[in-house]
Amino acid sequence: MNQTIKRSIRWIGTGAAVAAVAAGLYSFNEDKHNFEIVKSLDTFYSVFRELNTYYVNETEPEKLIKSGIDNMLRSLDPYTVFVPEEDIDALEQMITGEYGGIGLVITQTDSATCIARELYQGFPADKSGIRPGDRLVSIDGESIVGKSTEYISNRLRGTVGTQLTVQLTRQGSKKPIDKMLTRQTIQINPVSFYGMLDDETGLIMLDNFTQNCAEEVEKAFVDLRDNRHATRIILDLRHNPGGLLDDAVRIVNLFVPRGSEILSTRGRIKQWDKRYKATAQPIDTVMPMAVIINRGSASSSEIVAGTLQDLDRAVIIGERSFGKGLVQQTRSLAYNSRLKMTTAKYYIPSGRCIQALDYSHRDENGAVGYVPDSLISEYKTKGGRTVYDGGGISPDIYVTPRQYGNITSALAAGDMMFRYAVEYASARPAIASPADFALTDADLAGFKAFVQRQADFRYTSATSESFERLKSVARKEGYYDAAHEQFEQLDSLLKLDVAKDMDMFADEIKEMLRIEILNIYYYQRGAIEGSLGTDPDLAQARATLADTRLYNGLLDGSIASHAGDKRRSNRVR
Repeated sequence: MNQTIKRSIRWIGTGAAVAAVAAGLYSFNEDKHNFEIVKSLDTFYSVFRELNTYYVNETEPEKLIKSGIDNMLRSLDPYTVFVPEEDIDALEQMITGEYGGIGLVITQTDSATCIARELYQGFPADKSGIRPGDRLVSIDGESIVGKSTEYISNRLRGTVGTQLTVQLTRQGSKKPIDKMLTRQTIQINPVSFYGMLDDETGLIMLDNFTQNCAEEVEKAFVDLRDNRHATRIILDLRHNPGGLLDDAVRIVNLFVPRGSEILSTRGRIKQWDKRYKATAQPIDTVMPMAVIINRGSASSSEIVAGTLQDLDRAVIIGERSFGKGLVQQTRSLAYNSRLKMTTAKYYIPSGRCIQALDYSHRDENGAVGYVPDSLISEYKTKGGRTVYDGGGISPDIYVTPRQYGNITSALAAGDMMFRYAVEYASARPAIASPADFALTDADLAGFKAFVQRQADFRYTSATSESFERLKSVARKEGYYDAAHEQFEQLDSLLKLDVAKDMDMFADEIKEMLRIEILNIYYYQRGAIEGSLGTDPDLAQARATLADTRLYNGLLDGSIASHAGDKRRSNRVR
């Protein structure tokens, strides 16, 4: 019996079972809703059966079903997803923050080249001498040229204790280099940095909400308070996409009185509704505290920031957060697969839900819109300050995001800074400490020369591209010759000059290039440490904590904050 017939029989059997279940459901409760379920299941199976039997090419049943499931779930919200057996390890990694591997971040500069981008300090890749900028050629003798980043990542990962051989090429080395590595458990601390910004202000940067992140935040805080004598604290949640709800509750519990309500969840299954309170003894409820957020702060980050705001425990600094107020649960399915499904919305102490997108009401094209301003409601914090629902957490003090020059953005997008940093590091065995390292004008001149040698660097702007299209249309329609002089003048005005523009934006280019270089010499921690002095959000947070009148005024409502501003101009789009 060939494979096609075997698959057909298997799926016919499955379809019969589905039909039997559907028929039983229908006989049990003959209402309209269950009839629609029966009808839909039967229609789906009928379409699948016909395709599998008569389609012109042989079908792949597993792919057809997976595609059907994925598209069904996509119509609900982006957080409800089917996880097949082969992706379970990736799901577990997201939850635990650990995996078996070598501690190497890779990227692809083109469709064929895999580059070592970043090393985790102290893990196998770092210990073996792999460097940022090395080009990976093969793994265990198998060429990986042209392979996808996902494929290569899966080959680098594996069972802890197993060995692999990576062959790479390096700038300045004529022969390929072989590295023998042993995989180990890779667990990156969710607290990527903590330390003192000055004699009184401590900083904790939390990157995600994986298992036990609350313990890491607690350890960092206690060290800053008890050993480094911090009297005020900044919790940085920028670009933190969230994670485990329970750990978000535990982190809030560290800073609010026992018994405080932190969160409630409400969904379709009322038995699953839950109220979360601070059940443990806090470690500090009085130290002045600022939380920094931006448009990349989502989910659990918003629970922490929003709850501390609602309880008037911390001042929130930065931008409006992302606006994800949905809760997911993972349900086990047949064949070791799982369904990660949105089951509830969460509500912080004031009673507000910060969900920004309304997935339950789509327009005629299926597009999802923001909760309209007309439906946004007013709520009160514990102390009576006004806050709003329907679109993320609004900061008490809004900090305008940095706007970089077009040339700076183009250099970053073209990976020019990383590529030059690799060349820079290959010629210098050591540099000054992160706090002391600075680039000179001569270094910038070297970078300019490097950029002008790169044939693949593309520098353009939306304005110049639009102008080129305008000239093309004007030629076709006969207007160009009549206005040739004006077109030439505008062309000269809009002409981009790499060297000139790099001089114009030299300060910000040098700063971004400095961070890339620090990341190679001192890993992620060094890059963070080197950026602390030029971070406007941190500067605002420090100034707010140092100004007792401002800090207390924001929390008691005597000084107006942006949190009470209903305008939606800071929404992520």
